[in-house]
Amino acid sequence: MGVVPQFLEYLIRHSLEGGEQVKSKERLPVKAKILWIEAKRADGPSFVLDLRRKGFTVETASTGKAAIERLAEADIDLVVINAASFRTSGKRICQDVRAGREKLPILIIANIDHPLGKENCADVVLMLPFTLRKLMNRILPLLPVVSNNLLQVGMIRLDLEHNLVRCQVKESQLTPKLTRLLKILMQHPAEVVEREDLFRQVWNTEYIGDTRTLDVHVSWLRQAIEIDPHKPQFLKTIRGVGYRLDVE
Repeated sequence: MGVVPQFLEYLIRHSLEGGEQVKSKERLPVKAKILWIEAKRADGPSFVLDLRRKGFTVETASTGKAAIERLAEADIDLVVINAASFRTSGKRICQDVRAGREKLPILIIANIDHPLGKENCADVVLMLPFTLRKLMNRILPLLPVVSNNLLQVGMIRLDLEHNLVRCQVKESQLTPKLTRLLKILMQHPAEVVEREDLFRQVWNTEYIGDTRTLDVHVSWLRQAIEIDPHKPQFLKTIRGVGYRLDVE
């Protein structure tokens, strides 16, 4: 199941915290994380420090292999491949990234000595030389936005309108009930929510004689957000009480 990321055309300065839903017409940014792939001895400015000053979290990798390994561990919003620093077209790294994260936006920095050709897998190609402003203008439309229908708690991002969830490297489509269940847990991060309360709110009923269907839905939700659903990192069972969403 895949999530189609939602993108925005301009940068905004504050991030959404605590799982609160944004009020109508407010547009708050997700704390964007960029993976910058660049050779150790790159010619010219890398812009990494400039982007960090702009409020981005920028992780770096000096090889394609290191980049793929980092993608498997981190929740990355955008990949920038400085192909010019490797003196290549960047095509192989781009294809490797696409193979693992098909919908992840990719920007390639290239030069005229190593053109990408017609089979370009990047979303944006930026030719050297360019300014920081031009780089920002290319990056911003690729970044996710928090709207009035999006909740963000830690690494978990829930699109209430489209029933989509993104957590770490996983992107999944949810059913309406799974969306409702996750929303309740996200509104109470690090708190134990009792089974009976979850059942009442998700199924909108006062009958709580048999809540085993809740356990099934929790299992499905773990499949959507956990790397290893059998050893959950986020959605914990508190035996005899209920469930807790750990987001730190």
